[in-house]
Amino acid sequence: MSKKMNAENAAPASFEDAMAELAQLVTQMEAGQLPLEASVAAYARGSELVKYCAAQLDKVESQVKILEGDMLKPFADGDEAQQ
Repeated sequence: MSKKMNAENAAPASFEDAMAELAQLVTQMEAGQLPLEASVAAYARGSELVKYCAAQLDKVESQVKILEGDMLKPFADGDEAQQ
């Protein structure tokens, strides 16, 4: 496996890096200029990035719940109470 392939499959440095890479992959795929093999590789990498981003968001959500404790309530509950 080449160094480039290893670098492309490495975990992103941050959520923002993952989102930027994902946006770039989507742009390339939407352009329709990638050969089939590259499209499949881009899709696979995009799937990995989505999983990474989802895990990061879950992690942050857990941290917020710990920080906020019982005060964390869905916006819908507050909106409905005011109506």
